Amino acid sequence: MKQGQSHDQERYSLMEKIQMVDFALVDLTLYLDTHPEDTQAVQQFNQLAVESRDLKTVYEQKYGPLRQYGGSFSGYPWNWADSPWPWQL
Repeated sequence: MKQGQSHDQERYSLMEKIQMVDFALVDLTLYLDTHPEDTQAVQQFNQLAVESRDLKTVYEQKYGPLRQYGGSFSGYPWNWADSPWPWQL
């Protein structure tokens, strides 16, 4: 495997982990809307929220901004136009 392919595979793998964790957060959000007293679900939500934040921080350090509306800082020069964009992976 060439160096570039390895780098791309790492990027795709990291994005897949982010998507899996964020999907679980959406699912838990819906569950907690109807079961707000479920302590275990709240704990799991909080653990996944930290994991999501940490994975996104790693992604941004390696590949550039990921979160919009001030959730991510831009490098200089402005690097939001760099591609592929996260949703293109």
